[in-house]
Amino acid sequence: MENFLKQWAEAAYTSTGFFWMALWAFVLGYIISSMIQIFVTEKRMQKAMGEHEGKSVLLGTFFGFISSSCSFAALAGTKSIFKKGASFVSSLAFLLASTNLVIELGIIISIFLGWQFVVGEYVGGILLILICWIHIRLINPNKLIENARKNLESEDDEMDMDDSKNWKKQIQKEDNWARVAKKYKMEWQMVWKDVTVGFTVAGIVAAFVPDAFFQTLFINSGQGTTDFTFLEILEHIVVGPVAAFLTFIGSMGNIPLAALLFGKGVSFAGVMAFIFSDLVVFPVLRINAKYYGWKMSLFILFLLFTALVGTSLALHYGFELFNIIPDASQVNIQEQEFFKIDYTFFLNLIFLLCSGYLIYLGFFKKKEVKHKMSKMAPKSPLLETILKYLAFICYIWLTGGLIIKFFIN
Repeated sequence: MENFLKQWAEAAYTSTGFFWMALWAFVLGYIISSMIQIFVTEKRMQKAMGEHEGKSVLLGTFFGFISSSCSFAALAGTKSIFKKGASFVSSLAFLLASTNLVIELGIIISIFLGWQFVVGEYVGGILLILICWIHIRLINPNKLIENARKNLESEDDEMDMDDSKNWKKQIQKEDNWARVAKKYKMEWQMVWKDVTVGFTVAGIVAAFVPDAFFQTLFINSGQGTTDFTFLEILEHIVVGPVAAFLTFIGSMGNIPLAALLFGKGVSFAGVMAFIFSDLVVFPVLRINAKYYGWKMSLFILFLLFTALVGTSLALHYGFELFNIIPDASQVNIQEQEFFKIDYTFFLNLIFLLCSGYLIYLGFFKKKEVKHKMSKMAPKSPLLETILKYLAFICYIWLTGGLIIKFFIN
């Protein structure tokens, strides 16, 4: 019993420490994302994306890069620009960029995993888009694309911000910053459950799950192991999405888990596959089926999974060629002193003040905010209810663990 209480306390302390490390990055990322989503609207994106395929893919990638990292928001945005006439491949580029190339995700990865994984995330995001583009050109699924557009014809168009106004004038208006505040609130509403569960699970895994479990799940993994055969790397890449599916958490919540996997000896390719897997889980498959039909949804799953495998292999052997595969010893998150007076403390303080100002604007200016925000993809009510109660259980778990650590042990 005493050992369990000690592990409980350590798990809760590790989870809260992880979140403290990442707090400023979350706030900064979502402030930037909220600003861009208000001042660079979907209508502007659609007008900019011309008919030329190469240009539309580049613009789809760029607009995805500056958008929200939430998978459900990305799915809704992808549906919207596809419905308005963007090509299927440019819409897919937007989807992949908005879940793999976004600023806030790169910041979080840099904190937990280091610069090599940030490079892998951004280079990998581009490779995912290129591989999907090549597959689409080779397969040429015109019939599927035509049927997918027909499935969207009955939907009502979404309102958008008045595009006639100059964005430089808009950015000077306090009312528009109140809209940014509202979007910022929505960003947190979309991810708080995933982040809570993800960081709590990461702490539990760090404290309770033995290394032998990971060595069984990921063949030949172990602290200090870097010599993997091709088949072992391929197994890690295939198991990575399975592990992501079982956690059922979005990409932002999965990053501390990815750090734990790497620290336990999972290959670089396997961890990258785990990070890339947020679009190959069942909730996303179901939402795509609701939008475009099951045939197109399964085709998108095929595209994304094969691109994920190819990208992870390319990153592993490319990094190996340049001798820049990161060392698992650089990720030692279980022995860190989280709560100390350093740059993280001051960054958290600064961005909490920024967050407080946005909350103030959103609260006192909410009557003036008449802009209809873009929709999110329809989440499963059952899954959302389960996640909500899991998040509440996590708060109880964390509170109990911290009490044990600081007041009992």
